[in-house]
Amino acid sequence: MNSKWIIVAASLGVLAVGIGAFGAHGLKPHLEAHQIEIFKTGSHYHFYHVLGLLLVGILYLKKENRLLDLSAYFFVAGIILFSGSLYLLASRELLALESWTWLG
Repeated sequence: MNSKWIIVAASLGVLAVGIGAFGAHGLKPHLEAHQIEIFKTGSHYHFYHVLGLLLVGILYLKKENRLLDLSAYFFVAGIILFSGSLYLLASRELLALESWTWLG
């Protein structure tokens, strides 16, 4: 018996490490100090949500439960909506349309 939520948590954990490393090393020269702090906050909460999701996955191994499923979906939504919005907020100047016009 395996828990789909453990697999999702592991995948999102790998993503959190990658995004955190990218923010610390790749974006640091391009962002101001307050933007780096916003990005770090998103990264930290991304990890916290992954840990919560991992706990739900472990509990799900013992007993599949609709409430645990709902909790897991909320953790995933929290990563996407909260951490994702902070990642975008911190890097909004890098994502501005003007910087992509050369592609056209």
